[in-house]
Amino acid sequence: MKTITSRDNPLYKELKHLATSSQARRKAGRTLLDGVHLSQAWLDMRGAPLQCIVSESALANPEVAGIVMRCENQHAHVTALPDALYNAVSQVEHGVGLMFLIETPASELPASLTVNAVLLDNVQDPGNVGSILRSAAAAGITQVFCSSGTAFCWSPKVLRAAMGAHFVVEIYENVDLASLIAPSKIAVIATSGYATQRVYDADLRQPVAWVFGHEGQGVADDLLSMATQQVVIPHLGQVESLNVAACAAVCFFEQVRQIQA
Repeated sequence: MKTITSRDNPLYKELKHLATSSQARRKAGRTLLDGVHLSQAWLDMRGAPLQCIVSESALANPEVAGIVMRCENQHAHVTALPDALYNAVSQVEHGVGLMFLIETPASELPASLTVNAVLLDNVQDPGNVGSILRSAAAAGITQVFCSSGTAFCWSPKVLRAAMGAHFVVEIYENVDLASLIAPSKIAVIATSGYATQRVYDADLRQPVAWVFGHEGQGVADDLLSMATQQVVIPHLGQVESLNVAACAAVCFFEQVRQIQA
């Protein structure tokens, strides 16, 4: 285990930059996983990180010590920081004192849509994106495609909201969704408050690609016109629409219900 005590250390400077800049995370192809849950999930599903970063006080925590030992057994680099330096990097208030530095996973874009998938068109709120990823993973969906206007999936807020879903789905970013939809081998279903077909009346027993749009503007008109179907979630209360993450969850688990019926 290595200990860093200087703010001028190159690794420490990199950690600070990645923690505070989405642009830096995108450019470097690296990000930080903060906390026991995300770190444990990464170890279980993806293996050793580039770096395991731990605060000196956290080494007394049995959960943290166990993860550090697993990292050392897998020959990962482990670096300890004084609490003051660690807290200046961590974006989690009252965190446990553990984070992983990882390479952001990247997969080759498939030629067409063939399995259950989610397409996010300019969904900008990180909490919504993370919640959609979590619901998608829970529903057995394996692919998520994000337009350039969608929140960066590997940002700290999205990672925390998704609770490890990143590690069980394939995430594709900066995707031209129209070019992806055009050769689709499966039905493409877009949600719209103006649709006349209820989601409950759509046949969801086969793989589909769900399209969800911007929190205020919805799915872009060009993508709506390319969709195989447009569906609406009916509601009784005096509200204009559902939150996009709630809408996605309803759609995903209506599909689960139909498949299991």
